[in-house]
Amino acid sequence: METTSEFIRDHKWEIIITFIIGAFLIFIISFAVGLNDILEVLSHSNLNIIYLTIILELLLIVAWTLRWSLILDVVDHSPGFKKLFLMMFSSLFGNNVTPGAAGGEPLRAYLVNKLEGIPFDLAFVSASADRVFEFFPFLMVSLFAIYLIFTWNISIWSAIAISVLILITMVFFGLLIYVGINKEIAERIIISIARSVFPFFKKLTKKEVTFSYVTEQIIYYVERFSTGFLTVLQNHKMFTLGLIISIGMWLIDMVRMYLCFVAVGSYPPFIPMVIIYSIALLITILPTIPGALGLREGVMIGLFLVVGVPADIVLAASLIDRLVSYLMPTVIGAIVTVYYGKILKTKESESI
Repeated sequence: METTSEFIRDHKWEIIITFIIGAFLIFIISFAVGLNDILEVLSHSNLNIIYLTIILELLLIVAWTLRWSLILDVVDHSPGFKKLFLMMFSSLFGNNVTPGAAGGEPLRAYLVNKLEGIPFDLAFVSASADRVFEFFPFLMVSLFAIYLIFTWNISIWSAIAISVLILITMVFFGLLIYVGINKEIAERIIISIARSVFPFFKKLTKKEVTFSYVTEQIIYYVERFSTGFLTVLQNHKMFTLGLIISIGMWLIDMVRMYLCFVAVGSYPPFIPMVIIYSIALLITILPTIPGALGLREGVMIGLFLVVGVPADIVLAASLIDRLVSYLMPTVIGAIVTVYYGKILKTKESESI
C-alpha cells in the first residue's frame, strides 16, 4: 500500500490533466451560456450568504466525521474527533481527485490503520458503512424524483435516461449492502475476480505466492469485513444515530445549494431544486472526470431551464457551490494529505 505522499506523486499528472479537462468543460459551458452574463451575475453575489454556505459545508464535514467516529466505535475504537476530522479532509481530497469519488474511503482507512493501529479491514468497513448511510436519504427522494421528472417538459428519452441512472444507483447500493452482509456471495465474487487476474499479478511479483494462499486471505478478510459491516447495521443505536445524522447532512447539503442560488439573487422552487441537485450528485459517482467537473453543470443547466431558472444563474450558483464544496475541501485535503505523508515517511525511516 502506497503512502499518501506517494499517492500524490505517482498520480500527479492524472490529477492535473483531469482538473484541466474539467475546467475546460466548465469554460466551454460558460462560453456557450454567456461568459459576460455569468461574470455579471457573480459580481453582484452576496458575500455574507457565501460565507454562510462555507459554514454549512464545515458543519456538514463535522457531522460526517461524527458519523464515522460512531461507526469506528462499533467496529473497533475511535481515535478521537480531532484526528478523524483531519483525516476526513484527506478522504475528501481522495474522492475529489478520483473518478467516481472512489479514492477517499481506501485513503482514510489506510490512514487510520497506519496512524492509529486499527486493522485495515475494520477501518475499511467503517469507511464503507459510512458511505452506505448516505444511500438512505437519497432513497427517500429517488422514487419521488422519478415520478416528478416525467411531469416536466423534457423529452421522454431524457426522463427515461435519468430514471435509469437513479434506479442503477439504487440497485448498486442495495447490492453493496447485500454483499456486505452475505459473506458467501462476497467470497465467490472476489475469488472469481482474483482467479482471473492472479496470473497477471503473479508475473509482477518476485514472491512465490500460490492461489490457495490468496484464497485463504480473501476468506479471512471477507469474514472480517462482513462481520464488521453486519455489526454496524445490526447495532440499533448506531443505525438510528447514523440515519439521523445522514438525513441532517442531506438537509444541510440541500440548504447550502439553495443558498448558492440566493447568493446570486435567485430563488428557485425548493422541491424541484432538491430533485435536480440530487440527480446532479448522482453524476459525481460515475467513473468519468473527478468530481464530474463540467458534466454536473451541464445536467443542472438542462434541468433547471425546465423550471424556469436561466442558465447564467444556474452556472453562477454552481460555481459558488464548487468553490465551497469542492475546491475548498480539496485544497485543505491536499495539504492534510501531504502532512500525513511526511508523518508516515518519518515513522517508516525511524523503524528501519
